[in-house]
Amino acid sequence: MAKKRPQTKAGRTTAMKVSDGNVPVVGAREPCPCGSGRRYKACHGREAAQAMTELVQRPFEGLPGECDWVALRELVPAATVELHLKGGLPKGVPSVTLATVLPMAWPALRRDNGTVLLGLQNDTASGDLSRDLADVLKRALEAEPGTPVAAQRVPADGPRLQDLLDPAGAFAPVVHDGFEFWLEDAENSSPEVAASLERANEAAIPTARLSGVEAAYWCRTPEKNHLRWVMPHPEEQLLDALSRLHAAGNSALGEGTRLVGSFRAHGLVVPVWDLPSTVEAEDVEKPAAEFAERLAEALASNAPLTPEERRARGGLTNRQVTLS
Repeated sequence: MAKKRPQTKAGRTTAMKVSDGNVPVVGAREPCPCGSGRRYKACHGREAAQAMTELVQRPFEGLPGECDWVALRELVPAATVELHLKGGLPKGVPSVTLATVLPMAWPALRRDNGTVLLGLQNDTASGDLSRDLADVLKRALEAEPGTPVAAQRVPADGPRLQDLLDPAGAFAPVVHDGFEFWLEDAENSSPEVAASLERANEAAIPTARLSGVEAAYWCRTPEKNHLRWVMPHPEEQLLDALSRLHAAGNSALGEGTRLVGSFRAHGLVVPVWDLPSTVEAEDVEKPAAEFAERLAEALASNAPLTPEERRARGGLTNRQVTLS
């Protein structure tokens, strides 16, 4: 149990005062960096929460590949995407690559050769993930080669990814079997680094992106496989359409598969199917494309839901959760 902080007569602590701009971003349950001995969430984290910018429900809205941004943030263990900046790359920066996660959970890394890796799966300092990532990206472009970039508080009026990335640039995720992309020369890494890489690879759930539809990701788990499909449609309209298909028996992706529900992530709905453990990613390519056609027809319908469709909708929404 943490020790109580010494109190002044006014009831305020005598711990070292740290300005908001100098308080590093830490986990909520980690010791507060001000030295008080209390957990961050009970100390400066409380102040940070009060000062947090308003939560942006769809931080990737307007970016090419919004659905894939959400998938890489929430679903995919190991993937990379080449990013395209407005006005091109700065001098001395050969490329900028978005990565699902980086070693030591670094927000970004400037490699020795000048390339930039931007980590997507990190805790953020504000309610706007796009602004947090843009701040890290800007500082990574200016960092010395060979250095990681730490997280920090982000100005409320700072740029967002939508301000920095080329809206015409392609967003083409590459899913990897492991995290060898962390290293420029993985084959010649030290035994310690190789062992760390092996542990990370063993913990990653095998995942593949379908090629015939957008932002649909197959994954393998010990008991069954799944397809998780990030969709851009308005939530109410999408749930109505899924309910129509489910009530008609047209929501499956083949024999032994089942639409089991959905979850929300960053303002979008992600339907989830259970698949038999024998069903691989390539096995659902055709069924997924056929489902996309059925879904398009259901989305176009404005007819009121039938009693059976309303019951189906209730079942789907009862199994819906939200990921912030």
